Amino acid sequence: MIAANIPAIKKEIGEKIKLIVVSKFRTETEIMEAYETGQRAFAENRVQPLLERLHNLPSDIEWHLIGHLQSNKVKQIAPFINTIQSVDSVKLAEIISEEVVKNNRKINCLLQIKLTNEDTKSGFDYNELIQSIDSNALNLAGIIWTGVMGMAELDGNDATVTGQFRALKNHFDSLKSDYFSNNTEFKEISMGMSGDYKLAIAEGSTIVRIGSAIFQ
Repeated sequence: MIAANIPAIKKEIGEKIKLIVVSKFRTETEIMEAYETGQRAFAENRVQPLLERLHNLPSDIEWHLIGHLQSNKVKQIAPFINTIQSVDSVKLAEIISEEVVKNNRKINCLLQIKLTNEDTKSGFDYNELIQSIDSNALNLAGIIWTGVMGMAELDGNDATVTGQFRALKNHFDSLKSDYFSNNTEFKEISMGMSGDYKLAIAEGSTIVRIGSAIFQ
C-alpha cells in the first residue's frame, strides 16, 4: 500500500505542497518502499533513530528533524541534517549555529511557534519570538531561516484546528512582511499531519508531515 499511498497523496495535495514522509517507528524496509516511489524527503522526531538509519539508507535522502531537539544532540546531526523544523528557543538556535559553523555548513531551519496550551507541545511564544528577532538574537551564522512550523491540537475539532493553523499563517505573514521581506528563502509554512493535513492546506500550508496515512 505504501507504493500506492504516496502518489495518491501527492496528487491530492498538488505540486506546490511539499510532502515530508514521517518515518518514525517504521522499518527500513518500509522506508525503502517509500523511497522507491521517488520520495526523498523524510523526517524523524528523535535523533537516535535517525542516526541508526543514516548509514543503512540511501545517501540522497533529505532528512528533516521535526521533534523537540535537545541541545546536547545538535552536534550529532549537524554534519548531515538538511532541515531542523523544530527550532523552539534562542538557546537552541545558538547551539545549532555553533555546530554547523564547525562543520562548515548551512542548515535550513524553521521557527516552531506554539499554537496550543498543551504541555507536550514545544515552540516559541510568538511575542517572545518577536522580541528575540528585534534584538538580533536570531541573526546567526550557518542558519537559513526558511519559515515557520506548528502543530495543532491532536484531539481538537475541525474548527479549533483550523483556527490554530490560521493563526500560524498569520504569524508567518507578519514575520515575512516585517522581518524577512528581503529573504527569498523564508517561504515555508510547515503544518498539517496525517489527521489534519487537508485543513492545513486550506489555511496555507506549504509543507505537510505525513506518516500514518502512508504506512497504514
